[in-house]
Amino acid sequence: MPELPEVQTVVSDLEKKVVEKTIGDFGSEWRKAVRPSFVEFRKGVIGKKIVGSRRIGKHIVLSLSSGDSIVIHLKMTGHLLFKNKEIRSWSTKLFEERVNGYVRHWFVFKDGCRLEFSDMRKFAWVALVKSDKVCDMKEIVCLGIDALDSKLTFKVFNDLLNKKPKSKIGILLLDQHWVAGIGNIYRSEILFDAGVRPERLVGDLGLGERKKIYSAMRMILRKAVKLRGTSDMDYRDTDGKKGSFQNFLKVYRRTGEKCVGCEGKVKTFKMGQRSVFYCDKCQK
Repeated sequence: MPELPEVQTVVSDLEKKVVEKTIGDFGSEWRKAVRPSFVEFRKGVIGKKIVGSRRIGKHIVLSLSSGDSIVIHLKMTGHLLFKNKEIRSWSTKLFEERVNGYVRHWFVFKDGCRLEFSDMRKFAWVALVKSDKVCDMKEIVCLGIDALDSKLTFKVFNDLLNKKPKSKIGILLLDQHWVAGIGNIYRSEILFDAGVRPERLVGDLGLGERKKIYSAMRMILRKAVKLRGTSDMDYRDTDGKKGSFQNFLKVYRRTGEKCVGCEGKVKTFKMGQRSVFYCDKCQK
């Protein structure tokens, strides 16, 4: 599933590519994923200008001139592809990659450009919501503070940890109600960088360990944003390109490989129904 860095990459792209464009048409071949209904959504977006792009957790929010907003969640395999009227040959080859071929929804702008929504597994969704009600959506109202929010100081982070002393840190980092934006990829990378085992109870973590987790979280997420995310499987940016943070992963999906920090090997086990990757020598 695209996590904070991947979604932020898409939002930043959309800010440059679709803001100030007017939607001329909308189509869908998977109308079950269009809220409140395909007919209402299409009626509500056609003729409206996109005036802003932002991220809330793992959600993409496009503000419209009408006072409504388009809210998108990419789920497991969703990604957005922006296509100019005249696509250069190298771009065409990227868009023809199989992972980009599962187009379920599409926006056609009045200038002829298109924004296509590819989603192989059909779990992603798109919704039309009043802009002042976006934060009241059931998927958003429950979210914790964003992992890269400037208000998330170490003091705030530590106070949040203190509220969950019996939680395992590897489980807590995935809890979007606690802190929003971190998923399975960055959970493993953050804990490896901090030198903390994922099964440790929060209440047993010392102040120094907590500071290391906080610092690793901010540093890794910022670096991943700079590198335009991790293309572990399906994720692509709006040009159909892969991110590049996968080239810097230290433990995620490296089971059995030599640890970058010692002579041991990377191991994995299931935690919260997801695989977590770690080194039992580097992480205590």
